[in-house]
Amino acid sequence: MPVLIYIVVAVAAYLLGSIPFGFLVAKAKGIDIRNVGSGNIGATNAMRVLGKPAGIFVLLMDAAKGYAAVAWLTPMIFNQVDVWLHRHFSGSLDYFQYQPANVQMKFFLLAGIFAVLGHNYTCWLKFKGGKGIATTAGVFLALAPWALLVAFVVFILAVVITKYVSVGSIAAAIALPATVWIMAPHNLFLNIVTTALGVLAIWKHKANIKRLIAGTENRLGQKKTEGTE
Repeated sequence: MPVLIYIVVAVAAYLLGSIPFGFLVAKAKGIDIRNVGSGNIGATNAMRVLGKPAGIFVLLMDAAKGYAAVAWLTPMIFNQVDVWLHRHFSGSLDYFQYQPANVQMKFFLLAGIFAVLGHNYTCWLKFKGGKGIATTAGVFLALAPWALLVAFVVFILAVVITKYVSVGSIAAAIALPATVWIMAPHNLFLNIVTTALGVLAIWKHKANIKRLIAGTENRLGQKKTEGTE
């Protein structure tokens, strides 16, 4: 039973995360966002190509995917497990509630990981997606909101100082796991997963890093040829 639930949570979270809101919003306007700007389906490219309202909507929806995968989808799956157990056995077993906190956290983290992977490698667009910053933020809004707040402040400061959204995203991807390690030093699994997601976010910015080194990365407010999200 536990292995099956792990699989169901992972698949469901991936499918939720794979919804390409940037692509869908652009398509509704008659634009294939993959062929304009950076070609990225994330919020930054959507904002520059479609305008601020559409970009903000994409940002919020991408973040909502991560939050919902952890805070809503996983408990809902366990609720369905309880319903199934109730039908086949006497009484309500409250399967999820009786799991130790560390076991519950593993399911939450699994959902968060696969939601981000779904966004970054969506099956609906030949496994090409965004960079996962907003979706990761949604995941940690549910898991570690104070650590996310620190990362958000770092992001804002980095963007204000450098005028590069990519620098802000990379700085936040470093600040988030660092803060989680400080705030929850005994939660090894959470720390490892947060670090892995931070590394993945930085890896997805490798093209931006190359342009930063070459001095060709566009600053905030400039017309972009390649985005950071």
